[in-house]
This record gives sequence, structure tokens and C-alpha cells, in this order.
Amino acid sequence: MEKRDEKNWPLPVSVHIPDDGDAGCFWEDREDRHHCGIDLYAEKGTPIFAIEEGEVVEIGIMTSPSMIGYWNKTYHLIVRGNSGIYYKYGEMGMTIPEKGSRVKKYDRIGEVGQVLNTEMIDNTSPKYIQALKEKNPAMLHLEIWGKYPVTDHKLYLGGNWFGSKKPPGLLDPLHYLHK
Repeated sequence: MEKRDEKNWPLPVSVHIPDDGDAGCFWEDREDRHHCGIDLYAEKGTPIFAIEEGEVVEIGIMTSPSMIGYWNKTYHLIVRGNSGIYYKYGEMGMTIPEKGSRVKKYDRIGEVGQVLNTEMIDNTSPKYIQALKEKNPAMLHLEIWGKYPVTDHKLYLGGNWFGSKKPPGLLDPLHYLHK
């Protein structure tokens, strides 16, 4: 497996880390929903690396056109780190390890996917989605949880929470990434 040697950084390239007020930042208010992670924009196919050793506890579909018409099919992979923290890597184009397998810190676990189908974005799409149409819509969506992450809940869809209060256990990823 390919390795990465920066502390707690999941991509082999430096990208903008969204902070308060930036599009794709943690708990961004998107009018009808809140963003549960951070979006790290990188080219489609960019390798993604584990930021902590642990066990792969879930792999599933993160987004698909059957959920929202302008989404492409992407995947999520959840690693329960040895520390007890859960890392949800989302909007991946593909995943490498299987559920139940162990990964080491810096192991390659997948690739960045392209979450948005730009041909399906129009003036009825949310404003923040329309703004991404002309930009690179490929990204790693990273969530960090103190307990098992929400993946199937009536208030959760594609990395967004449709409620005003944060779900229990959701943590700010900025505290876990090397800047």
C-alpha cells in the first residue's frame, strides 16, 4: 500500500482546510441542513490515507442520484481508530480495505470521488451547490465522531444533518488534522 508521512493528513497533496465561514467547513449552515464534516477538495482519483490505525467497521454508499438527482454514486468508509475515535471518510470514488480488516496509519484506503454531477445542477439546486458547478466538485468529505457515526438516520443524508442541534458524538475534524 502507498504511504503518506504527514501527521494526521489523509491526502498526498496540500489543500485548503475549510474553517468557520468557508464553504465545506464543519457545521456549515446550509439553510435547510448543517454540514457534518469538512470537505477537502482534490482531483478525482487522489489517494486517501488512514489518519489512525484501526479497524474498518463499515463501508457503504454515501451519495447517489437515487438520493439527490445531482449526486454521483460515492462511498464512505468508517475506521474505528485504536484511540476509540471514529473516522468517516466520505464521498470516495472507491475503497480498498474490506469491512473487518485492519489498517495502519498512512495505509492507502481509497480514492477521492466526484460527488456532484455538474450536468444535473441547475437554478433549482441549493446556492452552495450551484457555486460548486464551475469548480472542482471532487473531494474527500471527512467526519470524526466520538461514538459510532450516524449513517442511516432520518435527519442524516450525504454528510448533512437536517436538524439544528449536532448529533451526539460528532466532533470538529480541525482538532484532529495536521495543519
